[in-house]
Amino acid sequence: MSPALGHAIVALRAGRAAEAERLAGDVLARGEDPSLAAKILGQALLIQGRADAAINPLRQAAGGDDDPELRILLGRALGDAGREAEALEVLNGVVTHRPPIPQAFLSLADYLWKLRRLEEAVALLEEGLKAAPDEVLLKIGLGYFHLKRQDHIKARALFSEAYSEAPTQHDALVGLATASALGGDFTLAAELYLRALGSRPNDATTQMNLGKCLLELGQREAGEAAIRRAARGARQLTPFVNALADTARGRLLVRPSAARQFLRAETP
Repeated sequence: MSPALGHAIVALRAGRAAEAERLAGDVLARGEDPSLAAKILGQALLIQGRADAAINPLRQAAGGDDDPELRILLGRALGDAGREAEALEVLNGVVTHRPPIPQAFLSLADYLWKLRRLEEAVALLEEGLKAAPDEVLLKIGLGYFHLKRQDHIKARALFSEAYSEAPTQHDALVGLATASALGGDFTLAAELYLRALGSRPNDATTQMNLGKCLLELGQREAGEAAIRRAARGARQLTPFVNALADTARGRLLVRPSAARQFLRAETP
């Protein structure tokens, strides 16, 4: 891998998509490592919401390479650009790859969800798990789709299995916490959210959900403090105001000014 692509990867991971685009584009133009350069360029363009610009370099690289990651990115770009039939054709093609590629199933399921074809997405992930029953990522993905279907029982079973197999997997931990909370097990949910915050302390959604669980458990001060921490620095306070009022033991703040003042109060 060229030094320029190494720098592009660092820029991409640091959220500097425009820089990654420039570096990868220069390497691709020189014909060096076209597969990796196209992948980095494609990701950078997708992050910037420029799916149309990502299609041609990804298609050209994928045409001479059997790299499934390239085809998945091409499918995503086509989908984001609104070219539904082409996106489905590309993603369905990658799903048939053997051995199965979990990300292919997840990408196609996400696209089906965007098309409001939820049941097809669930059936697809179930098919993926039959082909690769030990794939933790597929269990987690299917768990989240069951949450979308409001089926917290099936979701919890999948997340429990995934968490037992990969206890450091953040998405499994948060998924199990969410399914547990929906099932009324707020004690376990709060414990799991706390563990998740241990590795990602700035995750506002997890912090807010922890606060809601603590409120449900009657721990009002701790719950409100957690929601305040989650709201710190947020531009839009509505989700946090709703979180305060969602539970039976929550706090109802009618006036927007009172809600802002309460949420902006200092927390330890």
